[in-house]
Amino acid sequence: MSEIHVFGIRHHGPGSARSVRRALEELAPDIVLVEGPPDAQSQLPMITHAAMKPPVALLVYASDSPSQAVFYPFATFSPEWQALSFALERGIPARFMDLPLSHQLKTEEKEEAEGEKELHDDPLGTLARAAGYTDRELWWEHQIEQRSDARGMFEAILEAMTELRAHALFPPAHTREAQREAYMRKTLRAATKEGFQRIAVVCGAWHGPALVAPSSAKTDDAILKGLPKTKTEATWIPWTYSRLSYRSGYGAGIASPGWYGHLWQSGGHPGQASFTWVSQIARLLRDAGIDAPSASVIETVRLADALASLRALSMPGLAELTDATLSVLCHGDASPMNLIRTKLEIGESMGEVPEESAAVPLQRDLAAAQKRLRMKPIADPKPLELDLRNEHDRGKSRLLHRLNLLGIPWGRLQEIGAGKTGTFHEHWTLAWDPELTLALIEANIHGNTIESAATSKSSEDARNANLAGLTALLDATILSELPEATDSVLERLQERAALSADVFALMDAFPPLARAIRYGNVRQTRTEHLASIANGLFERIVVGLLPGCASLDDDAATRAREAIGRVHESVALLDRADLASEWTAVLQALLGRGEIHGLVRGSACRLLLEQRIIETVELERLARLALSPAAPPAAAASWVEGLLRGSALLLLSHDGLWDALDAWIASLSDEAFVEMLPLVRRGFSNFGAAERRRIGERVKNVGRGPQARAPSAGPVLDAQRAAQVYPVLSQILGVEIP
Repeated sequence: MSEIHVFGIRHHGPGSARSVRRALEELAPDIVLVEGPPDAQSQLPMITHAAMKPPVALLVYASDSPSQAVFYPFATFSPEWQALSFALERGIPARFMDLPLSHQLKTEEKEEAEGEKELHDDPLGTLARAAGYTDRELWWEHQIEQRSDARGMFEAILEAMTELRAHALFPPAHTREAQREAYMRKTLRAATKEGFQRIAVVCGAWHGPALVAPSSAKTDDAILKGLPKTKTEATWIPWTYSRLSYRSGYGAGIASPGWYGHLWQSGGHPGQASFTWVSQIARLLRDAGIDAPSASVIETVRLADALASLRALSMPGLAELTDATLSVLCHGDASPMNLIRTKLEIGESMGEVPEESAAVPLQRDLAAAQKRLRMKPIADPKPLELDLRNEHDRGKSRLLHRLNLLGIPWGRLQEIGAGKTGTFHEHWTLAWDPELTLALIEANIHGNTIESAATSKSSEDARNANLAGLTALLDATILSELPEATDSVLERLQERAALSADVFALMDAFPPLARAIRYGNVRQTRTEHLASIANGLFERIVVGLLPGCASLDDDAATRAREAIGRVHESVALLDRADLASEWTAVLQALLGRGEIHGLVRGSACRLLLEQRIIETVELERLARLALSPAAPPAAAASWVEGLLRGSALLLLSHDGLWDALDAWIASLSDEAFVEMLPLVRRGFSNFGAAERRRIGERVKNVGRGPQARAPSAGPVLDAQRAAQVYPVLSQILGVEIP
């Protein structure tokens, strides 16, 4: 007669894992059945591989649709991991017994389409509330994780769950929970028929009663009848402590995986766990420049022990150590606790899996590239600076840009500098998220190598992209050094540009071409075929800009100003006299067109002023026109905002401009002034503090002092009356005028 021993656990916890290990050693089972996906049965031998270092996760996904996937995470302190390790180390058969994902993935798809939802109870929360706890995590830690004697614990858990299930609202037989438990019972019957005498079952505590309760094979077969099925694949992937809170498969979230990892490593010795934990906190604080003497470490441990005694606990837990740390090491300041929480309580330890683990070709190609370029994936964000004149660094840049094209953002580009394609330096931040492995598997449909997959996906994306999307894609393919993809994008870009009537979309497409032409040699990009496309775009921009800027609202004017600025930079970058002459003529034409939005006219005036194409007399004339009483106040304020965008130093010496601004503000009615004040302040908001101070000094001298022009006529400035205006001007400029 077979004996079935059910060990109901919570899915992550050092106390549970230690108790399961001891119980299995005492039982010496013939087979160990663990709640988990039978689809991954072939991956179990990898657990004892020397290169396997938790935290890791089993990834099970649909072969024809990798986006349908489930992660099953394991840490060293996971009871399932210890149970499987126990069995495999001793040559005892070990099997997963949950409902296969080949059924669950298709069922999930159907349930989502039909809008069905599971009913889930919170058994731990119910028990915690019955015991007077408001925190289920704290209750579990006190009752299970800190338990020094585990005898009778699993029997008590089974009894408690049986009582809870008897009074709980349980899902009907056709739902997922019932199907899972029916399959578990089916697996138990199969093990019994095979002749195993002592069968150990490690599963979530809630399922325990369903596995020992009488049930017929006929009933379970009826529950499982007609389940859809799909082909699945499984592999091991590295995981992180921070991702152990990810709820997928049976991976229930835990609040403090770093703390649990520390408890496991300490071997369950209370005194050692407390002292080494506080020592790590002190080291972390010292690294952050916070004083943490050894005497304070000892005092913190003593206070934690005292708190545990007051709370009738056998040993200090995380709550006691946290309270003691806050009081002693942090002197009541909660700010350092955020650092402790992130770096220690949660942690960012990342596991490793053997190279022999099942992988799609794209994974293997990435692993080979990472090894060749010495780019080990880690979870903690890490800065990476590259010099593109160095071939090794260029290889890293190519890889990161190509992965981004594939939707695998291992690296995020932080800063490139002025000429995006032309600079020799790139600044990245690298951080490997385990979910990127799933994205990598999905991307394998595009090709078996990073280069071929990125080329294929870029060409496909180009077929459906609009002009703005093609512009971004062109930039990405050039940075990725994918000549075939670049040619494909350029061809599509040329077609789209020929049909586009949106001049601003054309202007957005011009800068990447200009950068590629100017700096193509940095990435060895062929540029001879880019010039003709760029010339065609530029001519259409020149022709369409004036009518395109007519009758714009505020949002459209902002877009126009930004597009004009980018094209202006691109023309300067190309350094061609013919293009510069045409562009200058267009900007000058914008200045005198009344139907053009004030923001655009002011920006054009600013660009021409910076190139010294507009002289002081002309600037003053334009200012008087734009700020005349006949001009609507909102249009005048927009012109000021456009003109002031940039360095203030260029404008400080233009007396006529300040006189015009002064006269305009003085001419506003009280209502108009209140309405225009935010717009005017916005115009000055981009200046630095030093620039605003100089502007304040300049405003004080409008119409007087050595910088003022000799007054030929008009009233003498009344200093007393002028002083009354200073508070208002201070508010406009955002600086104090003495």
